[in-house]
Amino acid sequence: MTRRLARALVAAATVTVVSFGLTACESEFLSAQDGWQYSLSRSASPTPSVTPSPSRAPAPSASASPVEPTPAPTPAPVDPGFNAALHSIDDPASRWVVSNKLRPLSPVGFVPPDLVAATVPFVSNPYMRPDAATAIAVMFAAAAAEGAGALQIQNAYRSYDTQVRVYGDWVSRVGQASADAQSARPGHSEHQTGFGVDITSLPARCSIQECFGQTPEGVWLAGNAYRFGFILRYPAGMTDVTGFIYEPWHFRYVGTKLSTEMRERGVETLEEFFGLPAAANYAG
Repeated sequence: MTRRLARALVAAATVTVVSFGLTACESEFLSAQDGWQYSLSRSASPTPSVTPSPSRAPAPSASASPVEPTPAPTPAPVDPGFNAALHSIDDPASRWVVSNKLRPLSPVGFVPPDLVAATVPFVSNPYMRPDAATAIAVMFAAAAAEGAGALQIQNAYRSYDTQVRVYGDWVSRVGQASADAQSARPGHSEHQTGFGVDITSLPARCSIQECFGQTPEGVWLAGNAYRFGFILRYPAGMTDVTGFIYEPWHFRYVGTKLSTEMRERGVETLEEFFGLPAAANYAG
């Protein structure tokens, strides 16, 4: 009985030990299996996608960078401080006076009080207002220095009486209708203000002719006169506004403030700039 009891006790102890060992090994295996399965599931599944933050889109690769469009040219800025009422457009002594077929000078026989002879080559009558005379000398020097060629005054100031003779000569040669398209009636001429000037090359070529606009001197003047305070008073295609044919030789001194402002705004005529009625024809 003692031996049988002893064998039974030994067998029970062995089963307990074996059972305990299997449980420990199984527990250890399951833990390892759990880890392997987690590792497998991570390596077997595709790389997780990441939803970009709404505020930050993924940056494009260098090879796929879009080509930035060329920006449109920016218009030249308009001076916000420009004062269009700085000078009178009615006073014949003002550098901004507007004289045209609807706006005769007042008084009609106005004579500038301070005419001086511009110190530049001239064909006839180089008299101008002092600031205009100074500016034209600087402009002629710049034209020569910049390769445009030599310039001279064809004529500048003309009195009321002189304009009577000039206009009358045009009428006698081509008739009043044609004369009105290319010569101002007495009292309406910019030449009478001392601010208007006809320019030609030196030596003269295409003087008082449309072809002057195609000469190197004419081209330079059209593109650069504003720098010195002059504007091309009767540009091409603007007869319905100014009342006169294209005159690439006729320039008007207005000062650099106004000439530059007109250039930057892209406005060619004084009538348009100051909001005046078109002056294609005389009132009567």
